[in-house]
Amino acid sequence: MIIPQPEEDLSLNVMVVGADIIKILIKSKDDMIVDTLIKRFLLNDNRRTHQLFFDTITFLYILDIVEENNNIIKVKHVITQKNLFDY
Repeated sequence: MIIPQPEEDLSLNVMVVGADIIKILIKSKDDMIVDTLIKRFLLNDNRRTHQLFFDTITFLYILDIVEENNNIIKVKHVITQKNLFDY
């Protein structure tokens, strides 16, 4: 299980940043080129780095959330759950 350290800044945690990347991809409604995604990712917070981006993309890929094909990244499954009880 991934447990954040108490001293860690949660805004730079891979799980939190991963959620931001997923939001960017879902809002675009199209597949996105890696370079464009990196630029949008880095604009949100000046403390974010390229290394954090690639660590997070790797994390999302391992969890089978995103897929990559010819430098194009997309979300594999978009869940449109409105509330806790609709599934």
